[in-house]
Amino acid sequence: MMPPYSMPAMDGEPPEEGDVVTRGTALPEDAEYVATESAVVEAMRSVFDPEIPVNIYDLGLIYDINISDHGNVDVTMTLTAPACPVAGTLPGEVADAVAATKGTGEVAVTITWDPPWTPENMSEVARVALDMF
Repeated sequence: MMPPYSMPAMDGEPPEEGDVVTRGTALPEDAEYVATESAVVEAMRSVFDPEIPVNIYDLGLIYDINISDHGNVDVTMTLTAPACPVAGTLPGEVADAVAATKGTGEVAVTITWDPPWTPENMSEVARVALDMF
């Protein structure tokens, strides 16, 4: 089983399908507030691929966000390429940003390679920022 606060050792290898990074702690049973999807998305927009001046959400790296009634957040994401230089750290940055959002409990970020990322995944904001319109 993988440690809860890091990706498995990469040794120059890309993360594998299904690798998971976890952060955060469960909210109390009587928590008055559970984060909204828009708050989670806003947190993700604070994370940038260091080689591309666009946040990971607008790059289209986030495929799915599920927020439970108890504030636990499951995120499915990909990277621009399996050999991305930040493959071992970017999922953890996403998990950290989401876990720091008010009303989130445990956060799990799962890596997927299916479907592969393509520039078509980018938002219009990202396309304009990268002069790809």
